[in-house]
Amino acid sequence: MTDDLRLSIAAELERARARTALLTDAVDDDDLTRQHSPLMSPLVWDLAHVGNQEELWLVRDVGGRDPLRQDIDELYDAFKHARHARTALPLLNPAEARAYTAQVRDKVFDVLDRARFAPESRLLDGGFAFGMIVQHEQQHDETMLATHQLRSGAPVLSAPPPPRAPRSVSGEVLIASGRFTMGTDIEPWALDNERPAHPVDVDAFWIDAAPVTNGDYLAFMDAGGYDDPRWWSERGWAHRNQAGLDSPLHWIRDRDGWLRDRFGHIEPVQPDEPVVHVCFFEAEAYASWAGKRLPTEVEWEKAARWDPATGRSRRYPWGDDAPEARHANLGQRHLGPAPAGAYPDGASPQGVHQLIGDVWEWTSSGFHGYPGFTAFPYQEYSEVFFGGDYRVLRGGSFGTDAAACRGTFRNWDHPIRRQIFSGFRCARDA
Repeated sequence: MTDDLRLSIAAELERARARTALLTDAVDDDDLTRQHSPLMSPLVWDLAHVGNQEELWLVRDVGGRDPLRQDIDELYDAFKHARHARTALPLLNPAEARAYTAQVRDKVFDVLDRARFAPESRLLDGGFAFGMIVQHEQQHDETMLATHQLRSGAPVLSAPPPPRAPRSVSGEVLIASGRFTMGTDIEPWALDNERPAHPVDVDAFWIDAAPVTNGDYLAFMDAGGYDDPRWWSERGWAHRNQAGLDSPLHWIRDRDGWLRDRFGHIEPVQPDEPVVHVCFFEAEAYASWAGKRLPTEVEWEKAARWDPATGRSRRYPWGDDAPEARHANLGQRHLGPAPAGAYPDGASPQGVHQLIGDVWEWTSSGFHGYPGFTAFPYQEYSEVFFGGDYRVLRGGSFGTDAAACRGTFRNWDHPIRRQIFSGFRCARDA
C-alpha cells in the first residue's frame, strides 16, 4: 500500500508540473513577467511561488533538509505582497524560476522515496503534505489559466471542444428535507476547511437541474435586468453602477448579438453553455429576477452528495469513484464549459447535472469554519479568511483539476470577482 501511495503521489506531482509547464511555456519571457491584470500576479511569480511552497513544506518541513533559497521566501509569501505590487519585486527571472522549481522537485522526489506515511504523523498520514502541495500547484495552475484569459495578444492555448449534450437539461429538482452529513473525516487529502464531518438538518428545497446557461442569462439581460434596481441588492446595485456592469466579463456586443473573447478567440456566445465570468451580485440579481435565490452552501452540498437510497453522503454526485472524462469537465481538458446536459454519467441520483466541473457555482453563504474546525497545518490556508467579505463557491470549473475538486471542496472569493471561472445555479424553497 505504501509503494502504491508513493507511486500515486509521484504521478500527481508530475501531472501538476506538466500543466504548469504548459501554461508557462506557452508564452515568451515578456508575457511571463508582465502583469496582465492588477487582479493577478505575473505568471513568473506563480511559477516560483509553486516551487517555494514545495520547498517550505516538503523539502524543509517533511524532509528536514537545508533550505535551497531561503533568501526568496519573503518574495513569494502571498500574504506579504499584494498581487498588483509583485512586478516591482526583485523576482527570479523565467530561467531562474524554472531552474529553481526543477531543483526543488528533485529534492522532493528524494524526500518522497524516504517518506513514511505513518498515521501518527498528521502531515504524512495518507500522504497529506504531498497532496496539499499537489492541490496548491493545481490551484495556481487554474489561477494562471485565468491570467491567460486576461492577457491580450494572439491565442496561445488550444484544446478540443467539450462534448455535446445527448439531451438538453433544464427545470428543477426537489431535494427532500432531512439530515445529511456535510464535510468529511475520511478524505485523505481534504483540507482543513472541509473538516470535520457533521450532521446538518436541511429543509426541502428545489434546485436547478443544470447551471444557468448563456441563453437563460441573455433573457435576463434582454428584459433589462442590468438596468432595474428591483433585482439587485443594495450593495449589488452600487457595484453594478460603479463598475458599469452590463454583461458577463469578456462578452462583446455585436450588431447581431453577443460575442465573447475566450483565450483570444472571438466567437459567438453559445446559448446552451453555462454562463461564466459573472460575479456574486450578478448571480444574485438574476436569481431574484427569476423568482428564485442562490442556494446555500449546505443546500449545494446536499444536492451534490446526498444519496436518498442509502442516506449516506458520497464523494461525488455520481458516487465514490474518482472523476473520469465521462463524469465532468475538469482539468483544462477543454477551454470552456460544456453544454447543459453534456455529462449524464456525472449526475446525482436525483438528476442534478454538472455539479462538478464546468463553472464554479456561487452560493449565498459566507465563508466560515465548520463546528469543531481546527486549523491545519497553518492558519493562513483558511482561518484568516473566516468572517470576511467572502462568498463560498462550489463544484470546480473546467480549469479545476480533479485533485483539487470533490464534493466537499470549498472555494471562496469576494462577491465582486468575476475573472474567476464563476457561474451559478438557482434554488428556491419547497
